[in-house]
Amino acid sequence: MRIIDEDYMTVALNLAKKGKYTVSPNPMVGSIIVKKNRIIGKGYHRKAGKPHAEVYALREAGTDARGSTMYVTLEPCSHWGSTPPCAEAIIKAKVKRVVIGMEDPNPQVSGTGIKMMQDAGIEVITGILEDKARELNKFFVKYISTGLPYVILKAAISLDGKIAVNNGDSKWISNEGARKKVHELRNAVDAIMIGYNTLNKDNPHLTVRSTAKKRDPLKIILAGRRKLRNLSKLNLFKESGDKIIIVQNMNAGNEIFADQVKEVISLRDAYNIRSVMKELGKRAITSVLVEGGSKVFTAFLNTKLVDDYYFFVAPIIIGSDGIPLYSGKSPKKVSQALKFERKSGKFLDGNVFLEMKR
Repeated sequence: MRIIDEDYMTVALNLAKKGKYTVSPNPMVGSIIVKKNRIIGKGYHRKAGKPHAEVYALREAGTDARGSTMYVTLEPCSHWGSTPPCAEAIIKAKVKRVVIGMEDPNPQVSGTGIKMMQDAGIEVITGILEDKARELNKFFVKYISTGLPYVILKAAISLDGKIAVNNGDSKWISNEGARKKVHELRNAVDAIMIGYNTLNKDNPHLTVRSTAKKRDPLKIILAGRRKLRNLSKLNLFKESGDKIIIVQNMNAGNEIFADQVKEVISLRDAYNIRSVMKELGKRAITSVLVEGGSKVFTAFLNTKLVDDYYFFVAPIIIGSDGIPLYSGKSPKKVSQALKFERKSGKFLDGNVFLEMKR
């Protein structure tokens, strides 16, 4: 029976992926309803604020849902939000059995949807392909559990650990295959983050240059104590002013740009990364791609807030006066160095892509 449940859950997981670019800050959820070995209803969460996956599946199944088995990638909700409780709808439809990928990670509601259905006499099975369900919604899981965004640090580096030459030029350390991968990453997150120096030296666009473009992420600039200048010459402000969030020290002077950007966030501590992440979490930003430069990378590497590290290693050596990925002090012993564990890796047209964690 478990093999059959896993097969149907795979179908539900694939349905859930259809909401990848439209549901944040909500999770991606897919659901199917099966009766007499036939799928009679299916649905996925299409957009935040819209009906949940279970509702669409129940609508398609109609009265045939009575006595059926529902497969859903995430525990049905038990509370009123922008939509009614899904657990209640499942009970009313007289579904006989519910198979769940993972419990709701929200500590305030986890397990309550399951209990509601069990109390109504529904057989509930949990943990079917749970690892895949968690991986699918890893951004949501961290955000709803901690109030902080899921953080991915991305850097293109040389063999000697440099991200740019001495004058700040970094175009292009990585190759076209690596840059294509970067655009896929940008397309998957809520926001991209850079520092003041990267903004001024690289004058980046931070766009998603892809024929499969689905969304335009927010652009977060860590300005610290410095005031931005020459906005008319900066690509970000010419192209994405309404998507920009400036994070600064209190009274750094960027308040004057408030009507040209989405928001200016003023904090008392410059580059207190945790306080920045808390502020972004308050704004329902569930995922951030950190793109540099050296000071920003170093600040994040000195915390435990990064969930994934994506390194694109190019077969070049820049030299000792190049700009390093990490500018923190060297430890007294090699055993005290920052340690990483490889999650995956592959060649990208001569560059090496490494997905790491700590």
